[in-house]
Amino acid sequence: MNSGETLMHTFLALAPILTVFVLLVVMRLSAKLSMGAAYLVTALLALFVWQASGAMVAAATVNGIIVALTVLYIVFGAILLLNTLKESGAIRAIRQGFMDISPDRRVQVIIVAWLFGSLVEGSSGFGTPSAVGAPLLLALGFPAMAAVMSVLVIQSTPVSFGAVGTPMLLGVWSGISNKEDVATAIAPASPEQYLLHIVANVGLLHALVGVLIPLLLVCLLTRYFGAKRSFAEGLQAWKFALFAGVAFTLPYYLVAHFIGPEFPSLVGGFIGLMIVVPAAKRGWFLPKQVFDFPPRAQWENTWVGSVEEDHSDTSKPKFSVLRAFSPYLIVIALLLITRTIPELKAFLLGDYTTVALKELFGTKITSKVQLAYSPGTILILTSIACIWIFKMDIKSFMRGWGNSGKTMIAAAPALLLAVPMVQVFINSGSADMNATGALSAMPMVLAHSAASAFSGMWPNVSPWIGALGAFIAGSNTVSNMMFAYFQFSTAQEIGLNADLSSIVVALQAIGGAAGNMIAVHNVVAAAAVVGMINREGEVIRKTLIPMTYYLIQAGLIGQALITGNFVWWIAALVWPVVFFGIQVLLGKKTT
Repeated sequence: MNSGETLMHTFLALAPILTVFVLLVVMRLSAKLSMGAAYLVTALLALFVWQASGAMVAAATVNGIIVALTVLYIVFGAILLLNTLKESGAIRAIRQGFMDISPDRRVQVIIVAWLFGSLVEGSSGFGTPSAVGAPLLLALGFPAMAAVMSVLVIQSTPVSFGAVGTPMLLGVWSGISNKEDVATAIAPASPEQYLLHIVANVGLLHALVGVLIPLLLVCLLTRYFGAKRSFAEGLQAWKFALFAGVAFTLPYYLVAHFIGPEFPSLVGGFIGLMIVVPAAKRGWFLPKQVFDFPPRAQWENTWVGSVEEDHSDTSKPKFSVLRAFSPYLIVIALLLITRTIPELKAFLLGDYTTVALKELFGTKITSKVQLAYSPGTILILTSIACIWIFKMDIKSFMRGWGNSGKTMIAAAPALLLAVPMVQVFINSGSADMNATGALSAMPMVLAHSAASAFSGMWPNVSPWIGALGAFIAGSNTVSNMMFAYFQFSTAQEIGLNADLSSIVVALQAIGGAAGNMIAVHNVVAAAAVVGMINREGEVIRKTLIPMTYYLIQAGLIGQALITGNFVWWIAALVWPVVFFGIQVLLGKKTT
């Protein structure tokens, strides 16, 4: 294939992503229209340019629909739990409990989104922090848009070790296991030992980059949702934000380095909560001035969703904070139990509880439905338990079911188009890969073109490949499955040894985690639980900012670690200062 053909195929492989970006982010069309157009573009390219078979496109589409339905199941469970807490009156007690810790919205968002959200990510992953955290912030009185933005921003640092380490244990492992060239390159280390080496690098890189995420989170909160529209107003909480950042990332890194990939996010979130919440109650490191949102009458229409909380009832809560919050504790406990007890996990994922559609339309694509293991089942069961916990009447409980169903149905069209598009994109390889001129799947075409163009700067580019994978697949795990082996091979091609190649693979995992901030089906799911259907483009325009910080900073640190060049360390120190400085200038209130 000559250079002209390579350039043409690279541009065509970019077309589905550009379609989504232009229609959703630039033109601000709804997700269902944008993803519908992107699906048609992707399917036509797969059939007529990539020479994928019609059976392959059909199988990928069906698999995407099934995956979308499983995501909608989780969304329904999360909305149901929120509506159940609203109907029971428990939500008022939860709201009051967080207000008693601190009335400062910056403190609240750090505790709920950064620490509690990381704990949820560590136990469940796959977008569950959005499904649980966004409604909780909504209940605290956050604008719907602020709630969605916040829970997406934190889906970065904890994501690589989400779902008890799945992105590493399944995603990266699939890229380095059963590969003869990998085994030869890493000898005498085994693939298992090499994975732990990658895990330690991931923990280090995430800790160095992610320690500033709480500070960036509160700055974005004040920039977009404060009366002054000031990025600098968030910087006033720098002591508390950095304290919370270290309280999570330090134990997170130590667990990743010394234990492995299963528990860094879980332990980091739990220890962080145990340290930060008592400190906040005692007023340690808190800013002098309390930040709150402007009065509701002054909120912009773009801030508000269709399931906004009614805070007119100021009566004393009927339940204690512990009792009101107990459903969330039950959710965490059940997620931990089902993910950490091997026998129970094996049963929930076994043949008796799994519906598998194997080799769809004669292809190698297999689709599985595992509702017993889904966080949606845990959320629904916990919602049912609320009948007894709060002594609810059936009429109120069923009203919550009805409202939840309406919200889920509104979210369905976008997801039922987005995920099939992703599956066709991933499975777009030529039907006969041995044929002359056969093309790899679109993601691999893009990755190979990037490697050819930026070989000397590859550590800086590597995280962007991971983010691309997460953006199109909606999953760090899938991104790592697609690109971990490619990243290792590219590192070898540019002359890096096995140890340094492990940093490149780690950068892939870092980028895949950061890409979750803008992953379309994550954004759709997060927006759905607070009633912000068709507003996904507005969310992505905000979360692109922290993702850009994350990818550039990770690349600079990775380049410094690999090259040992002091200049790159200086650049890594300067970049956050430049980034925050630019945001302060852009965030000044315009009149």
